[in-house]
Amino acid sequence: MRDNLTEVERIRYARAYILEIIGGYLISDLSRNLVHMRWLLKLVDFRAIDKLSWGSAVLVTLYREMCRATKLNKAKIGGCLSLVQSWAQFHFLFLHPRVNHPDTFPLITRWSHSANYVGIPTALEDIQLLLDQRSEAHTPYEDMVIRAVIPDEFFQNLNIWLVKVPLVNYATVEMHQTNRVLQQFGFRQSIPITPEMLDDNHIIDLRQSNTH
Repeated sequence: MRDNLTEVERIRYARAYILEIIGGYLISDLSRNLVHMRWLLKLVDFRAIDKLSWGSAVLVTLYREMCRATKLNKAKIGGCLSLVQSWAQFHFLFLHPRVNHPDTFPLITRWSHSANYVGIPTALEDIQLLLDQRSEAHTPYEDMVIRAVIPDEFFQNLNIWLVKVPLVNYATVEMHQTNRVLQQFGFRQSIPITPEMLDDNHIIDLRQSNTH
């Protein structure tokens, strides 16, 4: 980027860069190279951007894409798959590479550094056996090393970790049911009830001209 850009040009470059992050990484769809123009409307006023719940939009999109990917006729998946990778590498200790870089917040940035993959199983049969034998509950937020890099505001009211709400991103609606993974936060896990199914919402998408 040139140093002699006008303020208007800088704003345009910033919007283009943010759109690339949204469509190519955070809230990607199966097109892989297209970004819906609805996101541009969210970037009109930069001062209001941080008031929006971008994390909710990322999660609800990922949940929906993971749900659709379970169908046998699906060969692709969208959404922020780095979150799934980060969760798996924190949760399944025998699968994650060794990283010598200290933890930072957000925790997902830990996997941005070089890692050692020596000793990680690669055969599907070995991985399946390790998954079947796994019984311990991994509680990353009880690890004092990890807690040290999480901002204090997240520990002032622990109920914020356990909020159970519907996440909404335009026509996409999914439930965020943290009550089903209480052990991950160091709480006693009761027998989970049947998860809430929003089947009526699953058939709605923005490709239909008669839906808002």
